[in-house]
Amino acid sequence: MKLKHLFLAGLIMTVSHYACKKESGSTNLRIRMTDAPTALEAVNIDLKEVNIKFASDTGSWVSMNTKAGMYNLLGLQNGIDTLIASGTYPTGNVKEIRLVVGENNTVVEGGQTFALTIPSGASSGLKIKIDKNLREGLDSLLIDFDAALSIQKEADGFKLRPVIRLK
Repeated sequence: MKLKHLFLAGLIMTVSHYACKKESGSTNLRIRMTDAPTALEAVNIDLKEVNIKFASDTGSWVSMNTKAGMYNLLGLQNGIDTLIASGTYPTGNVKEIRLVVGENNTVVEGGQTFALTIPSGASSGLKIKIDKNLREGLDSLLIDFDAALSIQKEADGFKLRPVIRLK
């Protein structure tokens, strides 16, 4: 009978220890995306991957759990945003975010769909310098595209030259 009580007490202590233990020194980082209004009817971005680079790591990018897919930036306005990537990382200073996009990017203007060129988007990605210290626990970043300033209609088609604010 004593053995049963000792086992039960040990089990309760073990479960309560792990239930109360916090992960120190790590951050659950979430990256969200939103957009400011523009005269275009749609701005569709083919998001493939989101990576981050820490200040302490001079060369490598860390791949995040990305919700890859087509995102209409204009559907992300007026307080609407969407989670595009997340992951748990050591608490530290994030130096850059990189959005790797595919080739199926388009804009809709006057009811017609046009290709949207993103210079170096598929090869090196859209790089956003942030220099942010992650807080322990839960932290998030909001990437706010300004489509009106980012999309330029040129002689050879539409180009995305991102104007972005981080919040």
